[in-house]
Amino acid sequence: MEKKHIFDKPENVKRFLLGFYLLLGISLAAELFVHKHAYFWWEHYPFFHAAFGLVAFVALILAAKHFLGPLVRKRENYYD
Repeated sequence: MEKKHIFDKPENVKRFLLGFYLLLGISLAAELFVHKHAYFWWEHYPFFHAAFGLVAFVALILAAKHFLGPLVRKRENYYD
């Protein structure tokens, strides 16, 4: 008998995503009220760190797909 996982039920996935989105919203809202000790002038903009993280994430994914992928990818008939 196969062991059931907690995320096998769709309602558990919905609860997890709801909690994740609530936590994300709370952390973004808290950034408006927490004092920042910024070193650079652009760090004073609201949601700068969230936007920077998103842009860096997308850039890393695109770099891996378009520049690193062709370096490590084998030809389709490599093992024939």
